[in-house]
Amino acid sequence: MSMLASKTANEKFCTDCGSVISARAEICPKCGVRQLPAPGMIGVTTPGGKNRIAAALFALLLGGLGIHKFYLGRVGQGILYLIFCWTFIPTLIGFIEGIIYLTMSDQAFEAKYG
Repeated sequence: MSMLASKTANEKFCTDCGSVISARAEICPKCGVRQLPAPGMIGVTTPGGKNRIAAALFALLLGGLGIHKFYLGRVGQGILYLIFCWTFIPTLIGFIEGIIYLTMSDQAFEAKYG
């Protein structure tokens, strides 16, 4: 006779072993598998550790200096932004890129920068 595990509102099932764990758990205490974030969460990070919202904020606020390019691992482009920051062209481009990052889906961002 199998027992069905039930969960409360602040619990979830482990994605690997199916044990009932805390909803905030990042790693299952039973099997040690890292849990995936819930779909639609704001601030989902790619496997490379990049966050779409953080990149967008860097681009909107510090885009003229290319900080978002350094954050995304595009060091060469970041240096170009720094060299030409006095023209304010990188500021305009950074602002546009910030809007693009905000409208981009998490899957598209992960595919491009992950």
